[in-house]
Amino acid sequence: MSKPLIGVTTYLDQARWGVWDMQAALLPAPYPRLVRESGGLAVMLPPDEPAAAAEVVARLDGLVVAGGADVEPVRYGAEPDPRTGPPARARDSWELALIDAALASGTPLLGICRGMQLLNVALGGTLVQHLDGHVEAVGVIGRHAVKPVPGTRYASLVPELTEVPTYHHQAVDRLGAGLAASAHAEDGTVEAVELAAPAWALGVQWHPEMGEDLRVMRGLVEAAGIRRALPVMRGPAEAAGARRA
Repeated sequence: MSKPLIGVTTYLDQARWGVWDMQAALLPAPYPRLVRESGGLAVMLPPDEPAAAAEVVARLDGLVVAGGADVEPVRYGAEPDPRTGPPARARDSWELALIDAALASGTPLLGICRGMQLLNVALGGTLVQHLDGHVEAVGVIGRHAVKPVPGTRYASLVPELTEVPTYHHQAVDRLGAGLAASAHAEDGTVEAVELAAPAWALGVQWHPEMGEDLRVMRGLVEAAGIRRALPVMRGPAEAAGARRA
C-alpha cells in the first residue's frame, strides 16, 4: 500500500537565499522529517484562496496545521493584547478554511501549537493572549511536562507523563464546541485538545517536530492510512461518496 499523503501548512514570509530576497512559502525542515519518519509523505500547503481549501483537502489523506504566528484576536472576538504578535491574515483565512474542510470531510487533522489554537478558534473557542513560563528564551525551544487525560485519544497514543518541546506564549482559554482537553501542563494550561470519535482531530500545544517522539504524528499517519485504504475496502464509488460526505 502506498504511503499516506500528509499536507502541512506553511509560513508566508520574506526570505533570503542565494541572490534572492523575496516573499516565500516556508516550512521548517523538522516538519517533513517527522512526517517521513512516521510513515507518511509530506506535501507543503502555502496560503491560497480559502475557496480552494475543500479541493486541496480532498486530495490529502491527512492534514497538519503547523505552528507560527499568533492567531489574530478578531477571529475570536477579542481586542489585541499589546504582547500579541502581528497578524498573519492570509494564513489565518487559509488555515481556518482547511480546518473546516478537514472536519467536514472527516480527514484526519493534527494542529501543532498555533494549529491547535486555530482549531479551537475554528470551533468557536477563545485564547489566552499571553502567559508566562512556556518560553525559555526568545528563539529557544524549552521543555516541560505534559500529563494526559485518561480515556482520551491522546492518552491512547502517549499514556504517560512526558517531557515535550515547547515554545508558546498563548494558550486555549474557552474550549471550542465539541473539543475536550486531553492533556495539561503542571500549571493547568491546556496542552492538547481533541474531538470525540469517530473524528480524528487532535491539537497539541507543543512542537513534536522538535523532538524524537513519533507517537502523535504516527497516530495521524495511521489514521490517514486507514482513510487512504477506503477505496480498496469499500470500492471506488462508495469511497468517493464517503469522501464527499
